[in-house]
Amino acid sequence: MNPEPQDEHRWLQKLVGDWTVTMSAECGAAGEAPQDVSWSETVRALNDLWIVGEGSGAMPDGTPVTTIITLGYDPRVKAFVGTWIGTMMTHMWVYRGSLDDSGKVLTLDCEGPDFENPERTLRYQDVITILDDDRRTLTGRVQGADGEWKVMMVAHYTRTRAAAAAVA
Repeated sequence: MNPEPQDEHRWLQKLVGDWTVTMSAECGAAGEAPQDVSWSETVRALNDLWIVGEGSGAMPDGTPVTTIITLGYDPRVKAFVGTWIGTMMTHMWVYRGSLDDSGKVLTLDCEGPDFENPERTLRYQDVITILDDDRRTLTGRVQGADGEWKVMMVAHYTRTRAAAAAVA
């Protein structure tokens, strides 16, 4: 089993490197200003087929957090696939997504708990947008009962250095 990387796998390599992350999270009560936080993230390749990113920072209340994202492309189902976990919750987010026609926007769909009513689940999206070789954004959205997508947070990534060659 030695699959050849496809264009989608090569696209994921754009995420490899060390990044500083600033984000604005819509996590307060209605009418409260968004909370700004800063993080760092290191993304490495696994044999040109997968990427693994580990982020670290603090929640708006100062609680330290570590996150891990995995992303790959499954040619059998013709979709990007992956997971996201964080030390601030027990839910594992499972992604399935696709690139837009521009090749710059990867939309990752998932389901997870409704943070206002944990007995329910909601549809979420993490949208990764490549701005240039050294800048990208991640927009977290939740789908409301009316079907509209509401932005929960926007993270701005700036590359601090490119990563070394892929790890087999």
